[in-house]
Amino acid sequence: MTDNKLPEGWQLIRLENVCTLRKEATYPNENLNRIYIGLEHIDSGLPYLTRTGLASEVKSSKSKFYKGDVLYGKLRPYLDKVVLAEYDGICSTDILVLISDDLVLSQFLVYFMHTSTFLSYAIKTTKGVNHPRTSWTSLAKFELSLPPLPEQHAISQVLQTLQKTVEIRRQEMALEKERKAALMQHLFTHGTRGEARKMTKIGEVPESWHRLPLSQVAEIVYGVQAAVAKLLDESKGIPILTNINITNEGNLDLSTLRYYELPEKKRKTLILQTGDILFNWRSGSQKQVGKTAIFNLEGEYTFSSFILRFRASEAIFNKFLFYYLQQLKLQGYFTQNRQQSSVNSVFNASVAAKIQVAIPELIEQHEIVEVLQACDKKIATLEKEIALLDEFFKSMLEELMTGRQSALGLND
Repeated sequence: MTDNKLPEGWQLIRLENVCTLRKEATYPNENLNRIYIGLEHIDSGLPYLTRTGLASEVKSSKSKFYKGDVLYGKLRPYLDKVVLAEYDGICSTDILVLISDDLVLSQFLVYFMHTSTFLSYAIKTTKGVNHPRTSWTSLAKFELSLPPLPEQHAISQVLQTLQKTVEIRRQEMALEKERKAALMQHLFTHGTRGEARKMTKIGEVPESWHRLPLSQVAEIVYGVQAAVAKLLDESKGIPILTNINITNEGNLDLSTLRYYELPEKKRKTLILQTGDILFNWRSGSQKQVGKTAIFNLEGEYTFSSFILRFRASEAIFNKFLFYYLQQLKLQGYFTQNRQQSSVNSVFNASVAAKIQVAIPELIEQHEIVEVLQACDKKIATLEKEIALLDEFFKSMLEELMTGRQSALGLND
């Protein structure tokens, strides 16, 4: 942006002319109860903190910061980590502590450092391969378009209002997920009939529910035995779902797809059908073992060797089995009963076949599914609303920070 394109009253000014780098070092043992902030406490793209640590949890020299300082993550700047300090504390030396002067509001500066323009500049100034970092020396030369203080305040207020709206929706979604988890626990323990319960190896279940091993209520099949990481050419073969396509929430994430030419002789077994249940049986992280999703996509798909396919029999409603497996994961069943190879946590087909499935009558299975699907529908609606609000916030951030839209009067 050049001066003749700036809105009236705005100025182009170097970052070093409106803020300075705080250089106060300290050691955690000087005050073990002091708040500590590391890069792990800062969420990408968020201008405020959602969590903190304590000085007692860390060692070695750290940087001091004070309320109102700007905390900028210089390690891997593409992660877009910058927040406003709301209290005094200490932070990682991979965080630059910036003090704004009288020409710029700290909150405005935080928002500006989240713009695509500043982010691109910071990424270009990084050095290092394994641990790319930028520096204050490089960032100080960045020229920002700075409006007068009243407009800085108005811009900050508009963006804060939008962020609060998003945060309210995030809290609603978190509460709905907690509600769903509580309902699952209740429904798979008490059922919908209010009947007496009996104790089993998988915990309490309604007295009338009968138990069968998974192998008797579903067909269990391993996925394709092939190295698929580099199979990115969609013109060759069909999509092959891997463990990265299954989320912990039980959804299918298609943001990263691989493609595989499935031999004709394996198509009958390894082409997925609507309603098939995909089970991640092997992972380097024990928390990922047991994540499950229902296949509901159009077109031909297959699945990789780290996934087991469960195809429900007539004895059980596939969506009931899906939620049942989700409940087992929530209560830590797969973590507690997994096997361990040299590098992976494992819950293979022979182990999965022995999972005891507590089964009510089909009509009660459907009742339980209806309740939990209603929860999932509300969660999905909130997720879409949050995504739209996030996009609107990013759009407004760019519009307001470039002066293409004025914030003056928007808060009235």
